[in-house]
Amino acid sequence: MNIHLIAVGQRTPLWIREGFAEYAKRLTGECRLRLVEIPAGKRISGDLRKVIRTEGGKMLKAVPTGAHVVALDVNGSHWSTESLAGTLSKWMSMGKDIALLVGGPDGLAPDCAKAAHQSWSLSSLTFPHLLVRVIVAEQLYRALSLLRNHPYHRE
Repeated sequence: MNIHLIAVGQRTPLWIREGFAEYAKRLTGECRLRLVEIPAGKRISGDLRKVIRTEGGKMLKAVPTGAHVVALDVNGSHWSTESLAGTLSKWMSMGKDIALLVGGPDGLAPDCAKAAHQSWSLSSLTFPHLLVRVIVAEQLYRALSLLRNHPYHRE
């Protein structure tokens, strides 16, 4: 199974790229993580809703055909590590790619939230949208480690 992390934003700091790459390379075999970067729209002036809508349209075009879509949204489901491991197991048994949608600095486009089959909230806290890439990659690796009885996840 391929997990496509479709995220708004480019020109990420080196430490973000390295953090994401570290966990993505650990996800091998039956579960691989791929980053798809969507350029952020210009926020200098104009209608912010239009910028977010445009970003959302580009995100939805990047979703592989037939993929199970999951929106990362503050209003989504809060999962424990064990719940995420169970969800990951279900995703793997579906036989489909997974598309995780991460909005830009002003959030996820409403069309992306509507297109999602599931909605996942990492926390009630607000995280920088670029940092979410590292958090998601680490949590997916942790969940897979739990499924494989690997010692990375310790309770």
